[in-house]
Amino acid sequence: MQAWQVHQNGEPAEAMRLLEVDRPTPGDGQVLLKVRAANVNFPDALMCRGQYQVRPPLPFTPGVEICGETEDGRRVIANPALPHGGFAEYAVADAAALLPAPDALDDAEAAALHIGYQTGWFGLHRRARIEAGETLLVHAAAGGVGSAAVQLGRAAGARVIGVVGGADKAAVARELGCDVVIDRRAEDVIATVKEATGGRGADVIYDPVGGEAYTQSTKVVAFEGRIVVVGFASGAVPSPALNHALVKNYAILGLHWGLYNTKNPKLVLHCHEQLTELAARGAIKPLVSERVPLSGAADAVQRVADGVTTGRIAVVPTLENGAAA
Repeated sequence: MQAWQVHQNGEPAEAMRLLEVDRPTPGDGQVLLKVRAANVNFPDALMCRGQYQVRPPLPFTPGVEICGETEDGRRVIANPALPHGGFAEYAVADAAALLPAPDALDDAEAAALHIGYQTGWFGLHRRARIEAGETLLVHAAAGGVGSAAVQLGRAAGARVIGVVGGADKAAVARELGCDVVIDRRAEDVIATVKEATGGRGADVIYDPVGGEAYTQSTKVVAFEGRIVVVGFASGAVPSPALNHALVKNYAILGLHWGLYNTKNPKLVLHCHEQLTELAARGAIKPLVSERVPLSGAADAVQRVADGVTTGRIAVVPTLENGAAA
């Protein structure tokens, strides 16, 4: 089979190589899956660089989120068991963690439903306890993680403010249904949020960016607001001033979704059931901006790493001749 492998850490476009390799052999409690679609995530790039908290042994195949097909023909969502990741024709995954792919979504959309939407659901509902009528601010609202939070926030009845970088991404955020869109390259984020909220600020802030975005969050968070920290795509990890949190009476909430798989896996299943229901009634639908063939995976991961994409890019091995669909 064909699979992308990383033999030496580096930038994805240089580190990833498409090779002919043997199909992986499932271990105890694992299953072999034919990859129908693999979603590109920012952690794929970090793993290529050797900068992620999970460091699979070299060589490894990136790709942490797929829609796959079991040997008996079931369509499932899975997180492949590294080092046999999803940017390949076949992957392996733990049988106990397989989730049914929603009928309402195609393969690429189903592949994109898992990590980003589970993170969004846990962040907004489990950690921040968002309520209908509250104001939600989402940083990087046009990206894969942010777009999921925007849709989930709207489904929860929140008013959503989306912060993006650039006019193209602003257009995407509007299409996603953001009530207010702020282009941080052209507008003052702090002043615009305060104006849009009558000076009150945002009740819940969803931050996958860190750095300057986090600093802005602390200045626009409402009384009894909650800042949900889900990642540091900017590359800068903030050092919160806890005296500021005390004086303004807001909460800083960390979210590592992967921990729920071991600490409370029943909640992951419950979340998937909620997401499946939302997808069935059209309240959420993963924004898949591109579908590329297997040969385009390295370029796709690099573009996600460079922050120039919107929504999700799905790698679909059945696409032919390098033509994106």
